[in-house]
Amino acid sequence: MNFIPYAIPVFLLLIVIELFWGWWKGNNTYRVNDSINSLSLGLLSTATKFVFLNIGLLVFSGIEKNYAVWAFDSSSLGHWLLAILLYDFLYYWFHRISHERQFFWGSHVVHHQSEDYNLSTALRQTSTSFFTTWVFYIPCFFLGMPISMYVSIATAHLIYQFWVHTQHISTLGFLEWFMVTPSNHRVHHAQNADYIDKNYGGLLIIWDRLFGSFQKEHKEQPAIYGIRAPLASWNPIWANLHIFINMALDAWRTANWLDKFRVLWSRTGWRPADVEVWYPAQKSNLDQFEKYNPDLNPLTNSGIVAQYILLSVFHLWSAGQVDQLSYVLLWATVAIQTYTLIVIGAILDGKSFARRLEQSRLLVLAVVLYTSFALNLITIDWFYYGVGSLLLSAAVMWLSLASAPVASKTELA
Repeated sequence: MNFIPYAIPVFLLLIVIELFWGWWKGNNTYRVNDSINSLSLGLLSTATKFVFLNIGLLVFSGIEKNYAVWAFDSSSLGHWLLAILLYDFLYYWFHRISHERQFFWGSHVVHHQSEDYNLSTALRQTSTSFFTTWVFYIPCFFLGMPISMYVSIATAHLIYQFWVHTQHISTLGFLEWFMVTPSNHRVHHAQNADYIDKNYGGLLIIWDRLFGSFQKEHKEQPAIYGIRAPLASWNPIWANLHIFINMALDAWRTANWLDKFRVLWSRTGWRPADVEVWYPAQKSNLDQFEKYNPDLNPLTNSGIVAQYILLSVFHLWSAGQVDQLSYVLLWATVAIQTYTLIVIGAILDGKSFARRLEQSRLLVLAVVLYTSFALNLITIDWFYYGVGSLLLSAAVMWLSLASAPVASKTELA
């Protein structure tokens, strides 16, 4: 059973509660731009699943049917506990390798880009995991874990990890010794020298203690969140692809043929020596760390929030229509959402071309809508709904662009 659809409304409610709690206590951990970007990446991650084939489930199903050496019994509590332990163990190694090997980091990095730490950060998910993540869970199916049991455990495991993305819960006593908690997960999201690449556990922290990757949070060393080479962008496409693109550039630029291949499987952060000299990476100065924070007019921020809400409604409608819409229309819904998120990112970045990008979005979406109707892919009723939605989206986006962004600046963390 997939528990995620039932958990999403609770997630959003808890985000609102945490936001108001922070304001009430004078410790607000949210910024409009960072939070909208995290939510946008979560929405994009879900939307891409509408159209991309789930390679993992195909492989899992084939292994379970033809190569399983054992069989989990879904009616046995002991088997469920064993399956949870196995999944969490494999998750630890997936998570650890996703930090320590460049190719896997390229997919996982999205979750660590936020320079804030709050419940919205938990929803900041990659759109490229279908390439990599499933490989680590193959042992579950050689041992005969039913797909239904795997999906139930995987989604419940993901839900558990939501609540640990907060700064408002301190240490939790004896639970710190064996459970993943907000305290030890804050360490995991930090880029401080003592904290980076630590605490990989998803449910149990015992794996980190066993395999030497545990680090306790220290009050005298507050966590600095984000990644060492800051993204400095709210573009959701760049957020998903920048590591892969930089790897390709390094492979192209290096004169060493062995290094061209080594880039793909190297440890995270490794670069060919000649490339490092000619194209040095720009890393944050943690002694004077500044968050990426282009300053926008409050009216612009309000319009962006409204636009994201409208897009979320469209996203939820699309999710409910996955089984009814043709593959072409599913791709159209994903393209609409992606294009809108790109425009939102450009506005949040204060880009000078944001207005032209929005005009092109409206033109493309209008053409897609008319073409879908002309080809009888949608009915006249849905055409009218589409026109109304497009006009409303255009009005809200105009509100976002009505006031030109003021000069960009950064906020001292």
